[in-house]
Amino acid sequence: MVSTLLQDLRGGRIPQGLKVLAEKEGVRLEVLVSNILKGHAVVLGLRTGRGTMVVGKDVSTKVNANIGASTLTSSVENEKIKLRAALRAKADAVMDLSLADNIPEIREAVLKESTVPIGTVPIYEAATMARIKRGAVVKLDAEEMFQVLEDQMAQGVDFVTVHCGVVRDLIEKYPPEFRLEGIVSRGGAITAAYIRETGRENPFYEYYDRLLDLAEKYDCVLSLGDGMRPGAIDDASDALEIGEQKVLGQLQERAFERGVMSMIEGPGHVPLHLVAESVRRIKEYTNGAPLYLLGPIVTDVAPGYDHITSAIGAGVAGMSGADFICYVTPSEHLGLPSEQDVFDGVIAARIAAHAADIAKGFPGAVEWDRKISKARKALDWDRQIELSIDPEKARMVREKRSGEGACTMCGEYCVFLVLKEQQNK
Repeated sequence: MVSTLLQDLRGGRIPQGLKVLAEKEGVRLEVLVSNILKGHAVVLGLRTGRGTMVVGKDVSTKVNANIGASTLTSSVENEKIKLRAALRAKADAVMDLSLADNIPEIREAVLKESTVPIGTVPIYEAATMARIKRGAVVKLDAEEMFQVLEDQMAQGVDFVTVHCGVVRDLIEKYPPEFRLEGIVSRGGAITAAYIRETGRENPFYEYYDRLLDLAEKYDCVLSLGDGMRPGAIDDASDALEIGEQKVLGQLQERAFERGVMSMIEGPGHVPLHLVAESVRRIKEYTNGAPLYLLGPIVTDVAPGYDHITSAIGAGVAGMSGADFICYVTPSEHLGLPSEQDVFDGVIAARIAAHAADIAKGFPGAVEWDRKISKARKALDWDRQIELSIDPEKARMVREKRSGEGACTMCGEYCVFLVLKEQQNK
């Protein structure tokens, strides 16, 4: 029987790939191993060899990009274009959230072309099968759910989001209607609707050991989904969200005991003053497992600019201990993101992640800033552009606004020139 990475490490077996990864991540091998053994870090892509990386303690804050076709627009080529945009912007991982009828075809194309770890949300495909076969996404079939889960793991995805924390007890105690926006997670809403329509338990919770069997078999990382995440800042940190987080902590512990790596997904829409508190609470409830946050979005008033609202929240969240940032694009709440939206979303999230790494004191993070500051002082435009997070845009703005000459922002009043002239007197 093939063992998982966590089981290998518990047996004193350290794969060569992990040693290479430790060097890549800039962390001592013994520290990386220790964090994995404590459940404080997970490795994505080691088994598939697709852009291996670490999420968790003592490594840099990572960024994920979501792509995927909807029921209204479906094109394998469009998703490949968005994947390339995410890779060009240097996303650390990509999730395929497709809801279209041809999900397996899209996923196959994404897996084939990606150079970074790929995640999926199996309930989307199970819901699509329910819609096609039985006329409604909520008419889920437990066997189909587990078959889809295994098919995706067998196909080679690196991590899967499973909404195991959406349980009947919470739905009955706190009906979604008591919230301003109810349940806004697609997977969470589908699962909650299934529970309310059938009166049955969430299959991924009821048969969680079966889910662990599959994750163990394929050594696939579980991303325990935040199906109860708030979709409005007014709903942040309520009973539904906190109740789910407590359930996820229990499930994370069971996965860890089995030797299955897992991380925790978190909100969502959170006002700025509650972001740090939210991160600390989730970490406490979930045994210090790696935390994967969507944003969080800190205000609801900026449709078209939610890559900015989420980057603000992500910076604070990362500084407070979040490990993995899921980008939000400018078209969030408005429509399916374009190629440019994907690129801009990744860049915004990377800025937030880097700012968080500086605040965390991550080795080497502030050195990047020092290098570009020295180039700026020396008026070395080529070096500044080379070191910028988006060199292509920096070069375009420089050429369009200033050409080859002095920066048109200050012209002859450039502070560096003024001081240099005074020093030369």
